[in-house]
Amino acid sequence: MKAVSLFSGGLDSMIAIKLMVDQGIDVTAVHIKTGFGGTKDVSDILEERAKQAGADFKVIDVREEYLQKILFDPKYGYGKNFNPCIDCHGYMFRVAKGVMKELGASFVVTGEVLGQRPMSQRSDALKQVSNLAEDKEDKLILRPLCAKLLEPTTPEIEGWVDREKLLDISGRSRERQLALVDEYGWEEYESPGGGCLLTEAHYSDRIREFIAHDTFEIPDIELLKFGRHFRLPDGAKLVVGRNKEDNEGLQRVESDKYVVVKLPVAGPYSVIDAEATAQDKALAAKLAITYAKSSADERYDVMVGEETLSVSPFSTKQEAQAYFFNA
Repeated sequence: MKAVSLFSGGLDSMIAIKLMVDQGIDVTAVHIKTGFGGTKDVSDILEERAKQAGADFKVIDVREEYLQKILFDPKYGYGKNFNPCIDCHGYMFRVAKGVMKELGASFVVTGEVLGQRPMSQRSDALKQVSNLAEDKEDKLILRPLCAKLLEPTTPEIEGWVDREKLLDISGRSRERQLALVDEYGWEEYESPGGGCLLTEAHYSDRIREFIAHDTFEIPDIELLKFGRHFRLPDGAKLVVGRNKEDNEGLQRVESDKYVVVKLPVAGPYSVIDAEATAQDKALAAKLAITYAKSSADERYDVMVGEETLSVSPFSTKQEAQAYFFNA
């Protein structure tokens, strides 16, 4: 018997896999890549954690479809920020069910715990998720950590798994999960509280500001993760790195929508809308050089795309901050 497990790399999803493996189920851990999981590529870490729990590992990139079908028009709305949690969970289960045949699997496993998250893991929310996942009749979604608190699913009814060996965890405490970690002897697992950027106010505010001016596309997911963000007077977006991580992250953004602001001295990596007006490009050059190793008394030749502009920095960074969308 085989199962597909939704896999975030977190502790609960690892335990869900282990509970299945201990019952002789072959599990493939499927990590669904929406783009909003964090600022770093952690695929290697996720694969290692899946193997530690006893599963094979597979990544499914759904970024394009997620933007088109889920993020901006969720049936059940958003949580506190820009997080369409119920719709997101339902969508992920549909994706997982869609690869069951390819992987020879019979059901889907998830590390969700009843009552752990206020929006998507309430009892009524789990029913909404099942409806979105088109699982109301099939009942192929098994939640091993809290299964005994829920109605039996097809894997339990058919005897594919032993319901008595499943758990009845609820709420936000991780006491029982951490006890299992000790029992399993795991040393590498994600600390509680990791999650999705869409639940963070800072990132959500950047999305709202962005879509008021432009169409949100896959490269913009990464763009909004890094740097200081400016909205210039004629509407151009300028992003200026704050540190090494920002600079490296911005360099990974591949899009014809943006051009690089190249400095003649040591300073941040910066990008601006390729279609910016001449006035916005000149201001972008001035802002970028302000955050470099520069002197307000000198002029510098700054390249904005293919154009070279001669500018002086602002006298103080406080003047530059007048153009912040946020820091």
